[in-house]
Amino acid sequence: MARVSQEHLDARRRQILDGAALCFARNGFHATSMQDVLKEVGLSAGAVYRYFRGKEELIGAIVGEVLEWIQATFEAAAQETPPPPPDVLVGRALTQVLGRRPGVAEETVDYLPRLIVQVWAETLRNEELAAVLKQGYAKVRVAWVKIVEGYQAAGMMRDDIPADHVARVMVGAAQGFVAQLALFDEVPVDALQDGLRGLMSMGKPS
Repeated sequence: MARVSQEHLDARRRQILDGAALCFARNGFHATSMQDVLKEVGLSAGAVYRYFRGKEELIGAIVGEVLEWIQATFEAAAQETPPPPPDVLVGRALTQVLGRRPGVAEETVDYLPRLIVQVWAETLRNEELAAVLKQGYAKVRVAWVKIVEGYQAAGMMRDDIPADHVARVMVGAAQGFVAQLALFDEVPVDALQDGLRGLMSMGKPS
């Protein structure tokens, strides 16, 4: 019997994750069954269960992957001296992450923001998923703290405010923008970048 290549195994795993992500984003975790996932990816139960034991494992894998994308983007920026300004950095991160559409997106709709909001809701009842998200959020915040410290060292930002506080606000800005995309659609990343530039331009009243 011919051995299955690692490339084939990786492609099959990718196929399953993408199809499941699309199902979850479209209908939510609780309304999506493993049968729905099997139908979406066009595979047998045996083929899917070879990679994932069930829906919970699929959810955890998808969440971990998205967090890795976000973390990698900000960690790379933290290595730049000085780091890109917040409007450029957040815009770059969102563009890169949102460009990774799960599965074959139907028409022109990007399901990733909807998937992310579904994950946030699920963490309120799923302790294991909440732990994964909390750990990922902590890593992203650490990367942002390094970025803010880079701003402060370069004289781009006042240094009398804790870097961690600024980091939390920047993460919150990105999260809020994702929520707008999920709820209202058609919110360009440019709008967030312009808004950040506007806030950054504020000075003391004359």
